[in-house]
Amino acid sequence: MKLFQQLLVATAAVGLVAPVATQASDVLNLDGLNDYSRSKKSSVRIDNKTFINDVNEDIAVLKGRVDGIEAQQNNFEAGAFSSTTTMDGKAIMWVGSVDGANEIVSSVPESVQTGYTYTMNLNTSFTGDDNLYVRLKAGSNGNVWDELKPAAYHIETKDTGDSFNVDKMWYTFPIGDNITAFAGPRIENYYMYITPSIYKPGALKAFKLGGNSNFGASTDVGFGFKYETDSGFGVASNIVDKNADSNGLMGVNSVSKWDTQVAYTTDKWHLSATLSNAQNWTSQQYNATAFGEDTASDSTGYALRAYWMPEESGTAVPEITVGYDTKSFEDGASGSAKEADSYMVGLTWKDMFQADDRIGFAFTQPLKVTSVVGGGSFTEVDPLLWELYYSFKPNDSMSVTPAIFGGTDSWAEDNDDTFGAVLTTTFKF
Repeated sequence: MKLFQQLLVATAAVGLVAPVATQASDVLNLDGLNDYSRSKKSSVRIDNKTFINDVNEDIAVLKGRVDGIEAQQNNFEAGAFSSTTTMDGKAIMWVGSVDGANEIVSSVPESVQTGYTYTMNLNTSFTGDDNLYVRLKAGSNGNVWDELKPAAYHIETKDTGDSFNVDKMWYTFPIGDNITAFAGPRIENYYMYITPSIYKPGALKAFKLGGNSNFGASTDVGFGFKYETDSGFGVASNIVDKNADSNGLMGVNSVSKWDTQVAYTTDKWHLSATLSNAQNWTSQQYNATAFGEDTASDSTGYALRAYWMPEESGTAVPEITVGYDTKSFEDGASGSAKEADSYMVGLTWKDMFQADDRIGFAFTQPLKVTSVVGGGSFTEVDPLLWELYYSFKPNDSMSVTPAIFGGTDSWAEDNDDTFGAVLTTTFKF
């Protein structure tokens, strides 16, 4: 019981007991009792009227007071936070630096820079099977963590200028036994997928989702569904439109992405293929070269994902996540990007030194152009990014993750080489 409710009931109980004590002389004939105890004669007769004057009347009084307590408690609960809403949150802070950052973006210093995010998640169910999700978030960080894409874009980067904003909002509800539907004004495609990757990045967002190039990310108006069977087969399809508020959903100038995924998942492994149809979409920049990003173009992409988990953790055998992406750009001018591809491999060792710790190592080739419109010659870098980290939990609500990461030719030139180190601390509550 909540503290305020306990105080309420305690106060009412005192109010209930006090009148009972006051009325004791009426309920019990104390004078009669005293006379009897002092008397050695049998002239004093004790019967039910000696002790009870009007039992029915007093029971009615007590019942009325109990009803009053229940009414007060109901009024309190009516104005309280919904009992079907839960809230949790986390605060994340990181500090580090990147050698070579200034060579890629001249305005980004190579000094030590920090970052933080503060998140509150609210989940409300109205039927027991549905869920309204709202995420409130604030954050700020040094520019090395968001301007240096993809070489140093931190996995937790969210710069709101310290403002606490509604960051995500969507509603999910079941359709039958196997379909989950999604709709909301602030959602991203990948929240509506069947989970394509089990590798958790320790530093760079480039490694999210098994290689964050074809999937991309953008928060705006979206809807979709996910169909999953007990046998492991599943299908997901969803649309997100960045310009829905200004130009209408899926309009002529839409900046949208329609993803359809087919997957098969067991307790230990997963295979999936995802088709992405994008219109004026640029979000592959989280894991792409400058040429591979091909700003504001229409494209068709395919993403293959697989993961496998060993029978036991704490051994030399890691969890494995692999991804391969290919993308075709449409309606480009001669010499612009026509085809591009990317790959990623992620390895995870769990419970190696203590319970719930994690060693992660991953490498990826950011999305790079392999052919151009018109078939002519072109210049493209041969990019590579990697990260290595160790994550451990000092207690159940806190995790600490030191990581190193680096890359070669990761953006636009052959000398775009970086090496960085970052320490990330997460508090969950």
